[in-house]
Amino acid sequence: MVETIYIARHGYRLNWVTTTWKSETGLPRDPPLAAFGLTQAKELADYFLSLPEDERPTAIFSSPYYRCLQTAKPVAVALNLPLYVDHGLSEWYSPVVPGSGLHPRPASAAQLKSYFPEIDESWSSVYYPSRKGEDVDECHDRAGEFLAALYHEVNRRFEGRHKKILLVSHAATTIALTRELVGDRSLPLRVGCCSLTVLKRKPDAASVRGGWEATRLADGAHLKEGATRDWGFEDITIANGKVVEDPGQPGTEHEVDEPAGCQVSGISARM
Repeated sequence: MVETIYIARHGYRLNWVTTTWKSETGLPRDPPLAAFGLTQAKELADYFLSLPEDERPTAIFSSPYYRCLQTAKPVAVALNLPLYVDHGLSEWYSPVVPGSGLHPRPASAAQLKSYFPEIDESWSSVYYPSRKGEDVDECHDRAGEFLAALYHEVNRRFEGRHKKILLVSHAATTIALTRELVGDRSLPLRVGCCSLTVLKRKPDAASVRGGWEATRLADGAHLKEGATRDWGFEDITIANGKVVEDPGQPGTEHEVDEPAGCQVSGISARM
């Protein structure tokens, strides 16, 4: 049974350094890591390698975005761990402007394996965010539903073998995941690149949501230069009490928003 969850945000992005970056996968809005971000990812791997074996994660679940997989790869290589892709850990996009199409969706694990051979494509995503985007509450709802499904499926599929797992995601998603696990959507939290959050399951926990205690929150002590480029939900643009909508990806106006939501039947976020 999963007892410890590590959550890391991806490293420093190349598009924060230059405007001439190229998407390695061809997916719009999918920048790779900058050289500094790759260094941060290596430092994250070195940190896990420095832990006693019984404190290290035994499985990694990553967002399908290239920068997250680049961040997860050094840990997978250093610890010789399977790298699983789950769309439930994907980037947060605000709601699309009506009629402007849908947000991009990364490729499947099988397709991404050509870029990252460490990927174990046997894992099927337990959740897919809607390509129509999410408001802040919906981002948290997604995190809670994803966590309930992930916890159930990791324990079921691996028969309790994984007690400590690492999730690699994005700033907004990392904050929402943390808040759902501790059961406090108002938890003040800003997350820097390659920072690390550690959560331990409470002995008397009756559900996934609210059943965890944070022992580290977005900590950058394992990084030579500490956590950088932090982000929090207070940074988003609000107009008339709502998150400002973003345009969808041109050419997607007639695409169907499928799959979307939890892919595991009978799962409650209260689980």
